[in-house]
Amino acid sequence: MRLRCAVLDDFQQVATEIADWSPVADHVDVVSYDTHFPDEDALAAALSDADIVVTLRERVPFPGSLLARLPRLKLLVASGMRNSVIDYAAAEARGITVCGTASSSTPPVELTWALLLGLARGIVQEGNGLRVGGPWQQTVGADLYGRRLGLLGLGKIGGRVAQVGLAFGMRVSAWSQNLTRERTDEVGVELARSKEELLSTADFVSVHLALGERTRGLLGPAELALLKPTAYLVNTSRAAIVDQEALLAALHEGRIAGAGVDVFDTEPLPAGHPMRTAPRLLATPHLGYVSRANYATYYGQAVEAIAAYLAGSPVRRLPAPAPAAPNPA
Repeated sequence: MRLRCAVLDDFQQVATEIADWSPVADHVDVVSYDTHFPDEDALAAALSDADIVVTLRERVPFPGSLLARLPRLKLLVASGMRNSVIDYAAAEARGITVCGTASSSTPPVELTWALLLGLARGIVQEGNGLRVGGPWQQTVGADLYGRRLGLLGLGKIGGRVAQVGLAFGMRVSAWSQNLTRERTDEVGVELARSKEELLSTADFVSVHLALGERTRGLLGPAELALLKPTAYLVNTSRAAIVDQEALLAALHEGRIAGAGVDVFDTEPLPAGHPMRTAPRLLATPHLGYVSRANYATYYGQAVEAIAAYLAGSPVRRLPAPAPAAPNPA
């Protein structure tokens, strides 16, 4: 019997073009969806006859309640090797194998700088004005050279963002709750003494933290009030790290120069969402991971995962097993 594979959120309709699905073509029929299913009922209806589901990042939650409504599901492939919206215990209990794929940190690094530079030089406003015959030169660009870039998080992505900032001649500092001087010295940046110091001294602040209980709402009204009125905030990490209402208030009241945002509390962003019309905001529809090379990896390795599962040897299973304890002998 042939299996049915559903690919979710294939907005650009490239999943079956950007990767070679021929290794599973004899056993699997692939159906991709270019629209987002807004709730569990819609997902359950669309996926009721799916044996395999391929999902992108953490956009679509798979709680136990949904998994219980998918009687045929046997394999769930999620892009990336970390996914916080899958109920792994429920999947295991129902005999559903969960696998991941590799993911490159390069696309979010590049998008971070696209947003930061777009804000600093008024690219969208100037470009749109030029196309419609608007005023010649409307904005005065913010300089990067000699200015301070403050990074919340200095992991793989934050570290690479820091290197670009240094190449621009920026002074770069970083902070996170467990950040060490050893790590900042390794990257060649300053260790901020506190979150408050980083926020109050930076000309540009960029968020590169994983979402967790300690980082949810990390930047609230009090923290955003520390930013200079000439400062810019960029968030390509997770929306919930920044209090969305507080950010909207800061933008509307002109308490910061602007923000670049690629992540939102609801995705896709509803048509009437206030983030769509906020002033001083450069927003993109969660493009951080969206690049041709990354998609080729996601979907190519999804095919590998399906082929391996059919062969009885699943690869890149999630959650990844904990490292074995060292042998005391």
